[in-house]
Amino acid sequence: MDIGKIEEPAGLQAVAADALAGRQLRYYDFAMAAFAVILICSNLIGAGKQATFDLPGYGPVIFGAGILFFPLGYVLGDVMTEVYGYARARRVVWVGFVASAFAAGMAWVVVHMPPAPGWEGQATLAAVFDQAPRIFLASILAFWAGEFANSFVLARMKVWTEGKHLWTRTIGSTAVGQGVDSLIFYPLAFLGVWETSAVIEVLITNYLLKVLWEIVLTPVTYRVVAWFKQAEGLDVFDTGTDFTPFKTRV
Repeated sequence: MDIGKIEEPAGLQAVAADALAGRQLRYYDFAMAAFAVILICSNLIGAGKQATFDLPGYGPVIFGAGILFFPLGYVLGDVMTEVYGYARARRVVWVGFVASAFAAGMAWVVVHMPPAPGWEGQATLAAVFDQAPRIFLASILAFWAGEFANSFVLARMKVWTEGKHLWTRTIGSTAVGQGVDSLIFYPLAFLGVWETSAVIEVLITNYLLKVLWEIVLTPVTYRVVAWFKQAEGLDVFDTGTDFTPFKTRV
């Protein structure tokens, strides 16, 4: 599909982000919940596993299993910023951050509770959910920094491009956000645990795959953004927005 020929929604009410105060948003809460679920799954299920596939002419390529989840989170993050503006996307990032911390904390508590006599599933449970503290800390720090970088770039590019050429800002913001995320997460989480060459290979491979995912999913992003904008009847521009990440109010 030629993304240059995809029609962007027209005839919507273009508003500054601060004009949404007190306005009823129909689907914002649902998108927030979906974002938190994707983030929790990526941290609890996919963060620590190395997987591989055979690339013809090259051989086995190692990648992290979190690649199945994180691109969906970044696509949804793009949608949130594009449709609702940076301030509401910032709120979603903080909700995802707290939800992920709570899930990881409860997983740690459950794993370390004394097992009942005769119960034989403790080792399996621990192998799956006893995430190393450094992996968790690296993950949420990388997510926090990467997602805010992603949202900031997209919001600023939307103003610069006057709302045109959505693909430039979804791909551009993902390239920046995923770069920040990968450069923080893999060294902090796995240097000294994996071979250094494996850390570098997984970092580069996952970064390229995540950006490629964004490119492949661009037509889907267009459709989802158009649906949300039409459903909400607005198109938010971050003019005059306070871009500090250290607040949750909108």
